[in-house]
Amino acid sequence: MKALHIIRPGEVGITEIDKPLLERGEVLIKLKYVGFCGSDLNTFLGKNPMVRLPVVPGHEISGEIAGVGQDVPDIYKAGMACTVNPYTSCGFCSSCRNGRPNACRFNQTMGVQRDGGMCEYLVVPWQKVIADAELSAEELALVEPLSVGFHAVSRGEVTDTDTVLVIGCGMIGIGAIIRSLLRGAKVIVLDVDDTKLALAKRLGVSHVVNSTTENVEERLQEYTGGNGADVVIEAVGLPATYQMAVREVAFTGRVVCIGYAKSETAFETKYFVMKELDIRGSRNAMPEDFRAVAGYLKHHTDLELASELVTAVYPPERAQEALERWRDSPGEVFRILIDFQ
Repeated sequence: MKALHIIRPGEVGITEIDKPLLERGEVLIKLKYVGFCGSDLNTFLGKNPMVRLPVVPGHEISGEIAGVGQDVPDIYKAGMACTVNPYTSCGFCSSCRNGRPNACRFNQTMGVQRDGGMCEYLVVPWQKVIADAELSAEELALVEPLSVGFHAVSRGEVTDTDTVLVIGCGMIGIGAIIRSLLRGAKVIVLDVDDTKLALAKRLGVSHVVNSTTENVEERLQEYTGGNGADVVIEAVGLPATYQMAVREVAFTGRVVCIGYAKSETAFETKYFVMKELDIRGSRNAMPEDFRAVAGYLKHHTDLELASELVTAVYPPERAQEALERWRDSPGEVFRILIDFQ
């Protein structure tokens, strides 16, 4: 079958690999769309230390069940539209024992620590299949990346009395924005791109700040009554935005970190103590986050989110072009899907 590989930094190719065999407890999926995410782009750029090349990228999946193995529950049937939870968990490490398998010490995310979904067929344990006939193929491919932002909001324990600042209006930030709004919070969004900030306004945020044209601290003080945001969600991964999160969060606030900074970051640690902050990491997503995203996409149809977030669709043969486009114009891309239909 056809598979897409990132062969080496800057080079993508199509190869032929064996179609996977269906075993007990597994589901065979025929892929439709698979999204490129930031980790795939970093792999292409040679900046992903967790990847060994060559690798099949992709863990933002939509497809159709093509077969089921023995001992798979009867609810899973051929022809069902589905997405996939792309993480693994060992069941024994401290994260798994504490009920947080999304942060498993030995997690292997598809397309990162193991081959991903950019191929014609995929076999996964039935427990990783999320079937939903009410979502389009494009929407199913958006469930996983949005769920990461949803999970960050859970980590921040956001409520309807909170003001939330989301730093970064990319795909993960959009998920955090939506989930915060669903919880009734007042949401402020900071980014460098006016197009993305305009989408945030259409989603219902109270205020947006362009950090390249506005005084960030002045705007945030104005929008929060001088207190700062109760919760800051960092979804960029730069030293400057990490520092901003700690600086701008309210006293006794919560900072939730999703982005990976590529270099060491120095902090004025007095803020940790003076503000008595809770600083929390947020990794991947839980099954309930996947369900919450699916529910949102089904029941909030006033904004066609898939049309807003899918920047372009390419065939596998043009994946090199797709990644070069994202590399050269990062501000113009939310998500690029690869079409395996």
